[in-house]
Amino acid sequence: MSTVDLSQLPQPAIIETLDFEVILAEIKQFMISKFPEELRPAVTAALEMESEPMNIIAQAFAWRELLLRQRINDGSAACMLSHATLSDLDNIAANLNTRRLVIVPETDTTTAVMESDTALRLRAQAAFDGLSVAGPAGAYEYFARSADGRVADAKAVSPSPATVVVSILSTEGDGTATPELLATVTDALSAEDRRPVGDRLTVQSAEIVRYSINATLFFYPGPEAEPIQSAAREALHNWLSSSGKIGRDVARSAIMAALHVQGVQRVVLTEPATDIVISDTQAAACTAVTVTKGGTDE
Repeated sequence: MSTVDLSQLPQPAIIETLDFEVILAEIKQFMISKFPEELRPAVTAALEMESEPMNIIAQAFAWRELLLRQRINDGSAACMLSHATLSDLDNIAANLNTRRLVIVPETDTTTAVMESDTALRLRAQAAFDGLSVAGPAGAYEYFARSADGRVADAKAVSPSPATVVVSILSTEGDGTATPELLATVTDALSAEDRRPVGDRLTVQSAEIVRYSINATLFFYPGPEAEPIQSAAREALHNWLSSSGKIGRDVARSAIMAALHVQGVQRVVLTEPATDIVISDTQAAACTAVTVTKGGTDE
């Protein structure tokens, strides 16, 4: 699979940072410049009055311009794989012959649960791997992820010549893939136009390595600690959501960095006691998080 993290790309230059006050000031300056020189001081003074009709008109123009330029921003973002969402992302993925997967089909009483934007974006990014038969590791992983919406991650390794082991991480439960899901992936990878004749293929569930996080936060003197603690928990949750991949180690430094939000003076991490090394057939799963307040420390 592609290793480019689209979320870490810089904001495209075409997407502007907009400021209503800046736009308003530019419009006022433009209006002033259209008056004769001798009238400009009076117009400038008038535009500083909130009740002045010219000022109200300038604000209306500025607001409309802000909306238009924001629409241009949104339209530009909708054309980029890194920024598109929902149906815009569906259309970009379709250009790469990638369709959003159904995780849970709709019923008479419930709507379908569809593949997330993040998962679809990752598969679309790796679509060129699918142009090959499932010989390269990236091709095996692409076809495995595309086999079923419940495949959260896939990793292909070759422990010996002509032997391929594909490990599957599920979106369900603790990540252990069910026999039914493994059979679905195996069928997808075993098609005559995908798997090379000489490859001996094994599709297995990733081994789940469970661990806990236990941390104590110390704060700078000042505001209440509860909002800071909540922000640290949210940052840690976001890190956990993106780090549970096959073959991705659990680094203590990464956990402490996630918890070290604004207002935290230091972090004492007691669990995990050491970095957790994860092989290419394993995936880490955090089963418990404890974040306590240690008071101020300055």
